[in-house]
Amino acid sequence: MLYWLTGSARSSANAYYERFHDAIMWAPKERSRVPMGVAVFTTDVAIRRFAEKTNTIVHWSEFERGGHFAAMEAPELFIGDVRTFFRRLR
Repeated sequence: MLYWLTGSARSSANAYYERFHDAIMWAPKERSRVPMGVAVFTTDVAIRRFAEKTNTIVHWSEFERGGHFAAMEAPELFIGDVRTFFRRLR
């Protein structure tokens, strides 16, 4: 409603439009050697086989609660997972 009333819906959605209509996004990419951790909360969708194509995933967690704003919705799960990820990199 906020976007609708302020007339900013189009400009806020423009970033998504631009990204998905950019040919570079769909071009093959070199796999990153940087270790990556992924936390999947209930309302987010992450498919590991696609994420692994371009990332070096060393930590993957899935949670039954929390959501897109996990740091606010389930801070203890989020913080615990971040700590677990970084402990492995010491």
